[in-house]
Amino acid sequence: MLPSWAMIWVVLAEDPISVSVGNRRYGELSSAILYGVTSSAMPVRSNGGVTIAIDISPLGWARFFKQSAETLRDRITPLKEVLPPSLVNELVNRLYHSDRALDVKGILDDIFLRALPAPHPDEAMIADMIRILSATGRSDLSEASASLGIQPLKLRRLSQRYFGFPPKILQMRTRFLRIFLNMMINPCDDYESLISEFYFDRSHFLRDSKRFLGMTPWQFLDLNTSYLTAALRARRLVMGVPTSSLDIVSA
Repeated sequence: MLPSWAMIWVVLAEDPISVSVGNRRYGELSSAILYGVTSSAMPVRSNGGVTIAIDISPLGWARFFKQSAETLRDRITPLKEVLPPSLVNELVNRLYHSDRALDVKGILDDIFLRALPAPHPDEAMIADMIRILSATGRSDLSEASASLGIQPLKLRRLSQRYFGFPPKILQMRTRFLRIFLNMMINPCDDYESLISEFYFDRSHFLRDSKRFLGMTPWQFLDLNTSYLTAALRARRLVMGVPTSSLDIVSA
C-alpha cells in the first residue's frame, strides 16, 4: 500500500492479515481498523478474503475524528477507539452479511450519511489546502499562506491537525506520488521529462523515493504489485485519480 490519507479498513477475511507501517508490524488485524495518514509504503501479507477500504480525506477527518491526525499518523488504531462502537458494529455486521460487492456503496452511504456531523468551521481552509496540493503537485503550502489569508504558523497547525504532517512533507509526498504513480500505471511513458519538470535532478527524485517507498522506484516496481496496480487503475477509472492523496476538491 502506498502513502495516502487516512483509511478505514474493514477486514472480512477468515485468515489473518498482517501489515507493517514503518518500524511497526501489526501481526493480525482486527475486523475494523483505522490507518492514520501515512508517509511510507506499507507491506501487506494476506491469505485471501475480502477487505473494504474507505478513504478519509482531511475534510472527512475534520468531521468524524476528534483526535489530531498528527497523533495517529503512520500507525494502525482499532476503529472502536476513535469512532462510536455502535457505528463500528453496524458497519462490520452489515458489510459481513452483504454481497461484499454491489451492496457496499449503499451500505456505506446509509451509515455515514446518517452519522455525518455538522460542517466543521475550518472546512473552507482545509478544502483550499487540498486544492493547492492537488493542482500541480508543485505548489508549496507554506508559500501559499498569503493566498489563503492565514498566517504561516496557523497554516502549519491546520496542516498537522487535519493532514497529519507539516506542509512541506505533504508537498513532497504529492510531488513524488504524482510521478511514481505514472511510472506504475503507464510504464512506457516518458517519466524522465516529469522528473526534470518537478525535481532538480534524478538524485533528488531518488531521495524522495527512499523516504516514501524505502527503496528506489525500480526496486519497488520489481516487486509483485499486481493487486496494487490493478486497484490504482480501477480507482483512476472511477474517481479520476489513482489514489486519494491526489484527489481534487471542487469549490
